[in-house]
Order: sequence, then structure tokens, then C-alpha cells
Amino acid sequence: MKITRTKELETLQGLVSRHPVVGIVGARQVGKTTLARHFANRSGMPVSYFDLENPEDVARLSDPMLTLKEAKGLVVIDEVQRSPEIFPVLRVLVDRIVPEVKFLVLGSASPELLRQSSETLAGRIVYHELRGFAVDEVGMENYQRLWFRGGFPRSYLAQSDIESHEWRRGFVRIFLERDLPQLGIMIRSITLHRFWTMLAHYHGQTWKASEFARSFGVSDHTVRNYLDILTSTLVIRQLLPWHENISKRQVKAPKIYIADSGLLHTLLNLQSLSDLEYHPKVGASWEGFVQEQVIRWLGAHPEECYFWATHSGAELDLLIVRGNRRIGIEIKRTSSPTVTPSMHNALSDLKLDQLYVLHAGEHTFPLSKRIKAVAFTNLFKDVEPL
Repeated sequence: MKITRTKELETLQGLVSRHPVVGIVGARQVGKTTLARHFANRSGMPVSYFDLENPEDVARLSDPMLTLKEAKGLVVIDEVQRSPEIFPVLRVLVDRIVPEVKFLVLGSASPELLRQSSETLAGRIVYHELRGFAVDEVGMENYQRLWFRGGFPRSYLAQSDIESHEWRRGFVRIFLERDLPQLGIMIRSITLHRFWTMLAHYHGQTWKASEFARSFGVSDHTVRNYLDILTSTLVIRQLLPWHENISKRQVKAPKIYIADSGLLHTLLNLQSLSDLEYHPKVGASWEGFVQEQVIRWLGAHPEECYFWATHSGAELDLLIVRGNRRIGIEIKRTSSPTVTPSMHNALSDLKLDQLYVLHAGEHTFPLSKRIKAVAFTNLFKDVEPL
């Protein structure tokens, strides 16, 4: 099976045409290199490719100014966070009066990568976050496979669920034991594995630093640092709370999600779809998966996405705010959703333009004014992108 990431390629084409330096950031093994090679092959430009995990390419870039100053067309630099000294060179090169080159830099979204580039390439670089396969790429008929295996290409495309599970287990181990130390994160892998696994059991819940701190016998600040590390490397997703100017007390802590549903299931040691169906976290897993797919289909940016909850019990799974528009999303793993008091509270308190209730049934139908029940399988037909 070959999946061409058409939407990602089109996005990349637009970014490269408008900016001198484009950074593709994403978790390890998510497909950054493959996407860059596909883009380079169809760009029509001369291409120079450097992989900073390849000793030969490292040697070629030992003097980056000498090597890159005569470059033409498209220059791709993979694993760029390994050589932060390249960033000042890129700044000089892109500030030339007649720039004849575009730079595409790839790397894990480490704090070092973001810090170096923001200091030296401010106003010259734009980032594109690459995630795993989305349901509009693999086809809605394959959504259960995508849900269970997750979007990492090698996990999704594996020959069997057993092979997929084995790949994900290996990914977790290598990520903790090799990748994080290479990014300068020197926390014991066994500690972060335990923390990551604990987060999996809190998937879809609000962050409670004190509970994690007690479990690990450390301070709230320390567990927050663990959370920030996993978030910055894009294996954890934090959904921030929305605060409306109302009299009700509102939740202020973020919700925590394992970014990839396949990794969630591996951390929970679920080896088949039937294991998942009977697990207590099946509803939370479904919510996180559908939420991610809706966000990507709508084209919402991370800074436009929130959840909303009050201490009295009213809540909204996903609030998307773009300009004056406010779209609400509720996710129900049922085939017969109904209107709840919480939905009415969200409509009135948040002044929603529309509230969609994504459910696991087969039909789309109105529930009331401005509330529509949408079958997840009808997402592309019944929910228009922003």
C-alpha cells in the first residue's frame, strides 16, 4: 500500500514558495524524510540533500558556509538540530540581495531546535508540524485500522496488528533510550517510560500535577518538566482550556492526550482491536482519535483549539475559535446521541455558531437549532473545513 500525502505536499509547496526557510518538525519516524524527498522530486528545482545522521554528509557540512554559499535550488537538511551552528549560516545566506536557494530543514521538535532557529532566523523561517497519517489520507473505510494502529507510517502499513504492535514497542524503547538523550534530555528512560505510561491512563483527562508528583515522589515542577519534554517532542498533546467571561468557575488546567492513538494502545498494552473494545479507556481513546481527525479536517491551528469545562459540570470536548467564529465539537461513542444540558450551556455561554456531535453511528441528523449529530464516517460530507 502506498499513500501519497497530497495535502501535506500542497501545504509544503505553498510554504516554500513564500518563505526562504521552511522547517518540518515532527516526532521521530513520522515521515518527515519521506515527505521531503517526495517534495524534492516534484519540485522541478536542483536539489542538494544532507542527512546529519550520515557521517559523510556531516563531513560535507563541516564548513557549512563554504558548502552552502554556492547552492542553487532546494537545499534539504535532515536532522538539523544535530548541527545548530548551521542556523547562523542560513541567516546570512537568506539575507543575500538575490536569494537563489530555498532551504528545507527537518528535525525533531526539540527545545534546542526551536530555540536556535528562533534566535537566528526570526522572520525568515516558518514551521510546519507533520503528524502521522490522517483519515482523509488512508480513506474512511480504514478508520478503525488507523484508530488502533495510529498514524506512524510503519505502524499503520505493517503486515499485521502483531507486527504493528512490535514496531510501536520498539519505537517507545528507542525514543526513550536513544532519541531523547541525543536531544540533550538526560532523564532516566525508566522514569520517563513510567511517566508516559501513567499519562496513557490519564488520556483525555485534565492535568493534575499533584497526583503525578505524589506518585513519583518529586515536586510539581519536576513532573511538569517531564510533561513539557514529551509535549515538545510531539508525543504528547496538550489541549488548553478556554476561559469565558462568565460568573461560573472554569477549569484552568490543560487536558492531556497521547498524540498518537497507536502509541496510546501500546502504552496500555493493547495488542488487538478486541482488546481495545473491552478496555476502560476505549471511550477516551475514541475521543482523542476523533478529535485529532476533526481538527485536521477542519484545518484548525493548535492555537485555535481549546476545551471548555466548568466546576459545576458543563463541558465541551473541543472549541475552535477563528476570528469571530466559534465551532463546538462533542464526541460521543454511541449510535444515538441526544442533547444534554451541557450542550445547551456551551451554546449559550460560549455563543457558539454551531455545535457538532460526532458519534459512532451511521446517520447525520439535526438534534436542535445549531446542534447537529454527525456520524464520524460522514465527517468529510457533513462538516465543512474552516
